[in-house]
Amino acid sequence: MVRRTISRLLTFVRGCAARLPVPSRQTPDSDAAVATDGGVSERPESPGRTLRQQEWVRALPFWLPPFLLVSLFVYGAITWNFVISLTDWRGLGDPSYEGLDFEFYVTFFDRVVDGLLNGGTIESQAFRNTIVLLVVFTVASLILGLLLAILIDRGIRLENGFRTIYLLPMSLSFVVTAILWRWMYRNNGGVINSSLEAIGLDALTRVWLGDPATKLFAIIFALTWQFSGYCMVVYLAGLRAIPDEHYEAARVDGASTIKMYWRVILPQLRASTTSAAVVLMVFGLKAFDFIFVIFRGANPGPSADIMPIFMYRLAFGQRQWAYGSTVATVLFLMALGIIAPYLYVQYRRGDL
Repeated sequence: MVRRTISRLLTFVRGCAARLPVPSRQTPDSDAAVATDGGVSERPESPGRTLRQQEWVRALPFWLPPFLLVSLFVYGAITWNFVISLTDWRGLGDPSYEGLDFEFYVTFFDRVVDGLLNGGTIESQAFRNTIVLLVVFTVASLILGLLLAILIDRGIRLENGFRTIYLLPMSLSFVVTAILWRWMYRNNGGVINSSLEAIGLDALTRVWLGDPATKLFAIIFALTWQFSGYCMVVYLAGLRAIPDEHYEAARVDGASTIKMYWRVILPQLRASTTSAAVVLMVFGLKAFDFIFVIFRGANPGPSADIMPIFMYRLAFGQRQWAYGSTVATVLFLMALGIIAPYLYVQYRRGDL
């Protein structure tokens, strides 16, 4: 009787154990689980673990601090400058942020248009001089840099020495360059007037920094001297990247040297020209410290006045903070108008 009871009890326990689910075996180093049929089943990853595995999240400690600093001290300052330009702030008091409007923008562009049509306003003179400086300085630097690059690319002797000599002015600051050219342009004892007198061209001597007809072009000539070496390096790199087969094919077709450069070589230097022109225009907008030093202050006169100098006089000379911020915002938009198309083209090419 007892034996029969124990046998029935064991049979009941075995039946219950057979109906229980068998747990899958999991390897310690993997999220994959072994199923009861011998296969491997994938365990779904949690959303938090997937986010932590993203590359931009793992690089967060490296890019987030500089991103916050640039946002605060660069783009935050630009935004605050724009807000100030909408106020009426002037003098030593605090700005009032009530009644923001675009009054100073309307005033600035009205005076620019009126001055360009009728002449006489400071805004129009500063705007016109800025455009002339940007265009003439950029074109002159590109042409001179291209000629120097072609000359050096022809395999002249002492190539490295010439390249270093032409590139050296690029390493100088605007302050050093301005002091050097102020000495060069001196009326009595200056290098330029003394050289002209030495070769019998006394009639060409000028008061270069005092004559309204020569002030702006004296600045452009000095800036061209400083940055033509940079253009030379950019163009030289572009010339060295052109395959020799292109030169040989042009010569086989009977093209002269001028036609070969005009129709074959120069079109392939379009990218070098664009990148160099953008850099030159940005440096042209930053010529404030050069003019400030060479004229010993922020009053170069109407013929050499540019918008950064005009903005400085408004803000720090006359304490017209809002109007000065307006001119600064216009300058920023001009720089953005130069850089943005270049960045867009580079993005379309896949170079960004």
